[in-house]
Amino acid sequence: MKKAIFLDRDGTINIDINGYVKNPKDFELYPFAAEAISIMNNMDFLVFIVTNQSGIARGYYSLKDLNEIHEKMNFLLKEKNATVDEIFFSPYHIKGKIEPYNISHEDRKPQIGMFKKAHEKYNFTIKNSYMIGDKYTDIAFGKKAGLITILVFTGLGKKEFLNDRKSWEYQPDFVMKDLIVAANLISKLESQK
Repeated sequence: MKKAIFLDRDGTINIDINGYVKNPKDFELYPFAAEAISIMNNMDFLVFIVTNQSGIARGYYSLKDLNEIHEKMNFLLKEKNATVDEIFFSPYHIKGKIEPYNISHEDRKPQIGMFKKAHEKYNFTIKNSYMIGDKYTDIAFGKKAGLITILVFTGLGKKEFLNDRKSWEYQPDFVMKDLIVAANLISKLESQK
């Protein structure tokens, strides 16, 4: 049975622009992102992106815009021989103004609706699967789902970790500089099994 790696998007694999990437021309992968995901592919992990996209509920961009951003992301990754098995996103936010997305929903991290969808569809083993992200919500999501968690210092990771970690209910299993360092750590851990 395969294992899985869940990745946050903004701030983890691409540069986070003020919390919202609104159109494809603004989407920019970190220089190391494709190589990191390629390492995960070569270890035969399923790779999923789980991303909160409340900009849809808030009216900042549309589902069409988001689909175009993800098409660009997939194209940029494939150019470097890296692939993501599926992208799961949550368009919901209770303070949004666009129906039907202006509700509280279990798909919004740190709730684990997106994890449940991935597990139901792909039936991977949870033990020795991972969650990597740059925010506390990613770590809480991973812990609630039973995953090994890695906080990266890109995006908001360093700021959140240094300023807020003492108040966190859940602590990351590992803290790494960025996604490529996290991928190499997983590779090392896998080689020791």
